[in-house]
Amino acid sequence: MTELEFLFPPPQVVSIPVAGSGTRFPVNRIYCVGRNYLAHIKEMNQDEREPPFFFQKPRDALVSSGASIAYPGATSDFQYEVELVLAIGTPGSDIPVEKAAEHIVGLAVGIDLTRRDLQVAARNSGRPWESGKSFDRSAVIGSVHLIGPEAIPEHGEIILDVDGERRQQGDVSELIWKPAEIVSKLSELFALQAGDLIYTGTPAGVGPVLPGEAMVARITGLDDVWIKVAAD
Repeated sequence: MTELEFLFPPPQVVSIPVAGSGTRFPVNRIYCVGRNYLAHIKEMNQDEREPPFFFQKPRDALVSSGASIAYPGATSDFQYEVELVLAIGTPGSDIPVEKAAEHIVGLAVGIDLTRRDLQVAARNSGRPWESGKSFDRSAVIGSVHLIGPEAIPEHGEIILDVDGERRQQGDVSELIWKPAEIVSKLSELFALQAGDLIYTGTPAGVGPVLPGEAMVARITGLDDVWIKVAAD
């Protein structure tokens, strides 16, 4: 059998570290849940009666903790959103809620970076959100902590600081859709695969971050995430 010849080198596998291990978690797709904390829905002036919805980011948008990133182009309102991230380890479709935890292999801290002005303009015109949500280096993530089905947290502080100032503070117990419900509902729309990541939504307090500022995101029991926006 002859080896495949590519026109140019294929993309490298995107992966993130597994806490306490030399192994890495290979990433397939990145899903995000919109409107999943009541206080955040209110601060964005959205209808709290509407259910959350899903959108995607490309896997090469991932940024590991400790990196320095450039302030993105085409925006004057670059914002942070701290989120609990679910790591899928077992594939499935139409997963019942009571079985959904069996498909979650790990948890991580994430920051959904957003060009808010572009997102709002797209939302108001009924257009897709890619320009505001799915741009380069817009999905910050820490290491994956492996867990069992019984270890999905029902409580835990979720916070984000900018240059030492508290900007977001909540508890994962405030999620409108819980992790098992998110996995079940998402699997009705897409066939989930091992390697998928699901950003589960952000609490209130989202706001802008400026060049030269650093963000630290924390969730109880998981590794912190640190990221800086380059001064230039």
